[in-house]
Amino acid sequence: MSVRHGRHSRRLQQNVDRRLKDEQLLLLLAQDDFQGSRYDLFVEELVRYGISVLRGWMHSGFIFQLVAHRGFGLNPHELDLEELATHSEVREELASMTVARALPRFRQKALVEGGWSFEGGASITTYFMGACLYSFPNEFRRHRADAERQRRSLKRQQAVYENPVSPRGTAEEVLGRLWVREELNNIADPRTRTVVALTLDDYTQEEIQQLLDEKSVRVIEGLLYRWRKKSQRHQGGGQHG
Repeated sequence: MSVRHGRHSRRLQQNVDRRLKDEQLLLLLAQDDFQGSRYDLFVEELVRYGISVLRGWMHSGFIFQLVAHRGFGLNPHELDLEELATHSEVREELASMTVARALPRFRQKALVEGGWSFEGGASITTYFMGACLYSFPNEFRRHRADAERQRRSLKRQQAVYENPVSPRGTAEEVLGRLWVREELNNIADPRTRTVVALTLDDYTQEEIQQLLDEKSVRVIEGLLYRWRKKSQRHQGGGQHG
């Protein structure tokens, strides 16, 4: 018990010493209204610390437990956890954006308005990481939405350029889009022409159905299918249609 008590006492003292140093530093920075070269150096170290900690939390998945305790149930999929564990560039991007979003509010609330204090019990870095945890959910949702948009865009491209044998290379995909745009003027049926044009502009079939006030998504699928088949026949015969 005495050894454990001694360790606990040392940790408490270290926390007090750290908070005293933080208080002295903030008093110094306040003299310059939290701007200037000294403040920039303080922010640089804080950013480096924040990104490093966030990357570690994301790699282990622990960050989702931390934000859940603050009321943000992100419910990550296994693929989300795998992506964060294996893709360093994703962790770096999310951590950098989270820190960038958290900094202005942290400066205003914690420093300018005096939200952080020695009596609060947390060091300034711990306080800052708390601010980052409130910013992370929005950044994660934004990242997940971007990934979903990319997936949907790829699916729409496949709907227009149906190629079940092998995926298209970038050059072939670009040429394919150009060819379809040129062919738009040759599509006689206005409904089909509109559906193909909207698909090229990355609208989902559900969105196209609503825009055109069609009865169901199957109507949109049918128009695209018949246009593809007709185009393939004309291409095979050396014609345009």
